[in-house]
Amino acid sequence: MDGLTLSDAEWTAIRLSLRVATVATIASLPVAIFIAWLLARGRFWGKSALNGVVHLPLILPPVVTGYLLLILFGRRGPIGAFLDAHFGIVLSFRWTGAALACAIMGFPLMVRSIRLSIEAVDEKLEQAAATLGAAPVLVFLTVTLPLVLPGIIAGMILSFAKAMGEFGATITFVSNIPGETQTLSAAIYTFTQVPGGDAGALRLTLISVALSMAALILSELMATRVARRVGGG
Repeated sequence: MDGLTLSDAEWTAIRLSLRVATVATIASLPVAIFIAWLLARGRFWGKSALNGVVHLPLILPPVVTGYLLLILFGRRGPIGAFLDAHFGIVLSFRWTGAALACAIMGFPLMVRSIRLSIEAVDEKLEQAAATLGAAPVLVFLTVTLPLVLPGIIAGMILSFAKAMGEFGATITFVSNIPGETQTLSAAIYTFTQVPGGDAGALRLTLISVALSMAALILSELMATRVARRVGGG
């Protein structure tokens, strides 16, 4: 039974991963919805460049993304130094920095899911609401947003699952500090580097797989339920 019992450090890594993934998903959601709407409905110069920047974390090695975050948001970085001097906010080597790294890595998945849902909405419905005098913001909130809820939910769950499994960008930006920045993936890596750590690595791997599968199943169930309500079924 001892081989199946999680230690306090393992529980801490699991709780920290859930905390980081939740904060990363919720914090990036409003920005993801706005960017997705711009890419789906916007007509402006630089749209292709914006689309490229959004999807860049999917192409770059995660270590590169983490290093760029360290340069920009580290204590000596332009953004990190400003946040530290004026607001006392420090992201590097803190769990909040892990949340930032996870949010950026999962952001393209969330944006793409929401964008596809917005593009699937019939623009005639939005135009009809506009002709009745509704402001663009009101049209989006009352017409577009309810119709794209399945895509939003799917994007959130995908981003959450990505955050739960993120490793390269996180460990580069915030290191692997037990109790502070050691997430589930970092804890698994640590176990693989020490003699006799196979059992701990296996336990956390099984938990990681279970959490990922649960997230995907929940995403499908919630998206299906919302789609039925929106469709009036």
